Amino acid sequence: MPSDPAAIGSIVVITREYGTLAGAGGVKDVARQLALALAGSGRRVLVILPRYGFMEPRDLGFAPAAGLTFELDLSYPQEERRESVSVWRRTEGGVEVYLLESPRFAEKLGVYTYTAQEERRNPDHRQGRGHYDYFAMNVLLQKAALCLLISISERPAVIHCHDGHAALTPALIREVDGFRHYFRDSGCLVTIHNAGLGYHQEVADLPFAQRITGLPLRVIAGHLLNGAFDPFLAAASYAALNTVSENYARELRETDADALTGWLGHALKKRGVILQGITNGIDPADFDLTNYQALGLPAGFTPGQPPPAGQRAGKEVCREELGLAIAQRRLAGIRQDGGLDFRPGQPLFTFIGRLSTQKGVDKMIEALKYLLPIDRDFQILIMGSGQPEIEEALIAMSRDPRHHGRLCLLRGFDPQLANWVYAAGDFFLIPSRYEPCGLTDFIAQLFANLPVVHHVGGLVKVVDGETGFAFHEFSGLALAEAMRRAMRLYRGSPPELLAMQRAAVGLIRERYTWDKVRERYLELYAVAREAI
Repeated sequence: MPSDPAAIGSIVVITREYGTLAGAGGVKDVARQLALALAGSGRRVLVILPRYGFMEPRDLGFAPAAGLTFELDLSYPQEERRESVSVWRRTEGGVEVYLLESPRFAEKLGVYTYTAQEERRNPDHRQGRGHYDYFAMNVLLQKAALCLLISISERPAVIHCHDGHAALTPALIREVDGFRHYFRDSGCLVTIHNAGLGYHQEVADLPFAQRITGLPLRVIAGHLLNGAFDPFLAAASYAALNTVSENYARELRETDADALTGWLGHALKKRGVILQGITNGIDPADFDLTNYQALGLPAGFTPGQPPPAGQRAGKEVCREELGLAIAQRRLAGIRQDGGLDFRPGQPLFTFIGRLSTQKGVDKMIEALKYLLPIDRDFQILIMGSGQPEIEEALIAMSRDPRHHGRLCLLRGFDPQLANWVYAAGDFFLIPSRYEPCGLTDFIAQLFANLPVVHHVGGLVKVVDGETGFAFHEFSGLALAEAMRRAMRLYRGSPPELLAMQRAAVGLIRERYTWDKVRERYLELYAVAREAI
């Protein structure tokens, strides 16, 4: 098989998330931006994902794909079953995007978890809980994607499978009759976006796993992690594997941080599996502040550059207008606690993400409890939702009259509002317990919002004191000290702050744009082809 990356032809992407169509985390950005970068290099790229119930295909520019309707086996141990699938199609940026229409997908109003609306329909479907039929959804996606490719006579050079939701595809195309013969010349790459516990998509019911996948018992029994059939472990026997930063790949194989995965990395190492690391990229054009209206901002600015004489800084305008929107409660769909007075000259810390212990929000709360009483000249703006106990702690802090005008909690998410928060802030907190890669540090830097990070996983791409601030001990006090260092720079050396902002954007453009990251993936696709 060819080992030359230039020889890679068509590429198929199987994913549960994709850009603005369906997203719950960083997978959506990587899947879309890498697909567009590959298509921009002249390759044929096809993306396949479910049509969830919150998506209106025609409104999104999709049309029914005539003649593409089929049934596939999705049997349970005591019941022979088939499910029907039809297809929607559109082309965007040279990428052919296919949506799989199925009752199992259409009834879901969230990508991975149930929504409040679904809980009202069925109290057993508790908001925030994962779908009870997650494994069946994943198998349906992968089988249907392969049936679609056969139906359109597409024999891809490589099938790129994103996360545990698509990680069984390599086993299916090597072990299931029909698939095995049709895809005999197709290689597979599985990208592990998050190896943490709860992200593997494993299943402990082995008879169920065998029956619904159609895989031989030796495949099911031969790929167990902690007693459960693990898609990542199964993929390792048939595909090339990578994760989304070099340092995260190292942590999984060489450190005790792998305990947070159930020791997946060490299990792969024991089997002699090479786990590559490729740090995610970003397209700076998506966050071009000269086109600030498209980002939903009231003003633009150039990171690392002071405003022209006599003009207010665009960041200051963004902060003042955001404060007014908060004061007037003009943020539709967002639950708001606390407020944010306009205090020019005071540093504003920001956070956008899941309110969870994995994201280190418990440590952020500890840091704020320490800092807020001893330094009254900074503000904090937090946006996201997550664990109830963490939300409740932040609500209590934001409603505390001692923090009036200094601490605001925005529960929920809106992409344009997120841009506004990035643009308004001076420092962006990422205190994650672990972080495979992270894109929020890139985005914040492009908005001149310097990240303050726990130096783990992919967050080591933030260079302490040069493109942001880092702390090593996972504690609230260590985060607080990093925040104090950031504030000392803000108050004591504005020119150095501007220089850091320029350096951060410069490093992104030098190393982390998708045209550069794409070449690393093409090399890995060639490795996947060699493994056929």
